[in-house]
Amino acid sequence: MADIQQELYQKREKIYPREVHGLFAFLRLVGVVGLLGLYFLLPWFSWGGRQSLLFDLPERKFYVFSLIFWPQDFVVLTILMIILGVSLFLFTVLAGRLWCGYSCPQTVWTEVFLWLERIIEGSRAQQIKLDQAAWSIRKFRLKFSKHLAWFAISFWTAVTFVGYFTPIRELLPNLVEFAIHPWTAFWILFFTLATYMNAGWLREQVCLHMCPYARFQSAMFDKNTLIISYDSKRGEPRGSRSRKINPREMGMGDCIDCTMCVQVCPTGIDIRKGLQYECIGCAACIDACNDVMKKMNYSTGLIRYTTENELSGQPTKFLRPQVFIYAAILSVLVIAVTYGILVRTPLDVDVIRDRNILYRQVDETHVDNVYTLRILNKSSNEYTYGIDIEGIEHSVLLMNNPDVFVPAGGVVDVPVTVRSIAKNMAGGSIEFAFRVWVLNTPNIEIFEKARLVTPN
Repeated sequence: MADIQQELYQKREKIYPREVHGLFAFLRLVGVVGLLGLYFLLPWFSWGGRQSLLFDLPERKFYVFSLIFWPQDFVVLTILMIILGVSLFLFTVLAGRLWCGYSCPQTVWTEVFLWLERIIEGSRAQQIKLDQAAWSIRKFRLKFSKHLAWFAISFWTAVTFVGYFTPIRELLPNLVEFAIHPWTAFWILFFTLATYMNAGWLREQVCLHMCPYARFQSAMFDKNTLIISYDSKRGEPRGSRSRKINPREMGMGDCIDCTMCVQVCPTGIDIRKGLQYECIGCAACIDACNDVMKKMNYSTGLIRYTTENELSGQPTKFLRPQVFIYAAILSVLVIAVTYGILVRTPLDVDVIRDRNILYRQVDETHVDNVYTLRILNKSSNEYTYGIDIEGIEHSVLLMNNPDVFVPAGGVVDVPVTVRSIAKNMAGGSIEFAFRVWVLNTPNIEIFEKARLVTPN
């Protein structure tokens, strides 16, 4: 039984990625700095006297710069999510796992944690030596400092994330004074631990075993998809040799079997074994191999961005049916959501009848129907609205103030009464509409249907 368990389960071996420099390492650094800068700084920007990006769940408002989205705009938000998904599919068909290698939060935060680890514990060789050494005051100090730095980054990541849902300028003072809501404290603790575990401990395990994208990407790959690959025709047979030796005279390929491509890989794979789902497309192996090739005075590109067709000597077709299909779907969705945002009316009205009584008999000839108009200003500007009724005769609208002021992103309930001359109307239920418009801006108006009830 023990032998069977040994075959079925293999203990995880820690991966120590070697630091690498080069073009793609620089691009990855630019991506990490840019994305983290956006993530940590966006909540601090103000727009129109409020946080520029805020998802206010209690008030059911999503502030995105000058736009305010309400639950009524859920369709727009849904299309935006679909656009992001289709964009990922399109980029995968064209260029493989660029998202994973340069933009995925797991990659971005893992890069930061690796950077802190190298600053505190040293290079790859020094980290391996430290882990193999017996516990000492120095080892404890280095490990404690590393995990403290990881926890600090994780905590600030969690506070920033919660700051997208609770105004961050209010959150921080409450946090310092220990006056935050229990649910706020829970989510800060949750995302702190999630970041600390994913980027600090799990690392490549998230990409290999937890991320669904690694599994279904193969359905979008074909022989024309841009991938990172090792040119086995040029590199094999591999073997170590002196820089002065001509590999062709020795019957050898350009690969000197230095394993640098393996040592820099954050998921610990050997790219020379061919295309593997564990490859996240970070291109660290390309930078490492190109550096070795330059030192050996060989041509670079033994490991490179290429396609299976190119490696086999066939032409690469970047423009193919699935690319056109994804591009067409993406274009339609982008046009639809843009049109929807541009033409949407920044006003919404709900008509709520008085639930206590259908109508009120004022005298022998007049009947009152009481309503509450809930006016929702969906724009970032404050407006004053006018209210009227249309589609019904022998009726007048009664209200305390004919002009209704609603602040930007605000909701105001307006009680109104429709008084009708019942004897001049057919008995029963009559449909009409409330017209609500912005004063001095007649092109912003909305008609909301309602029913008037009169005696039979």
